[in-house]
Amino acid sequence: MRRLIVFLIGTYFGVVLTKSEVVSWFRIQSMFRFEEAHMYLIIASAVAVGVVSVWLFKQLGQKDIYHEHVELAPKPFHKGIVIGGTLFGLGWAITGACPGPIYAQLGSGEYLALLTFIGAFVGAYLYAYVRPYLPH
Repeated sequence: MRRLIVFLIGTYFGVVLTKSEVVSWFRIQSMFRFEEAHMYLIIASAVAVGVVSVWLFKQLGQKDIYHEHVELAPKPFHKGIVIGGTLFGLGWAITGACPGPIYAQLGSGEYLALLTFIGAFVGAYLYAYVRPYLPH
């Protein structure tokens, strides 16, 4: 039953991503060219929902799935964040997808997204391999 619920939530999320056009390569390219605000407004709304959700989570004293209190510690800033963010942004601009929408692109029949999926998969393993040598 739990897998069915997860499947249905994932399917709903994919439909929302597709219908809101955040998986559209053309929308993403328009965002990076500063031609339209569609994607920026969606990102801003996601940030607002995240901020309100974390605030409510803290105010209500909610616990994680293991019934433990959650502490959100600030992460230290270092040059690896800039390097990683730049690589992520370049990959997003070139392929038209960050990791989440890849599955929605595949599900909507954009089979070139398979190349993006393979690239993300290889990139994750490459990162795990070179992680000890990177600035953290």
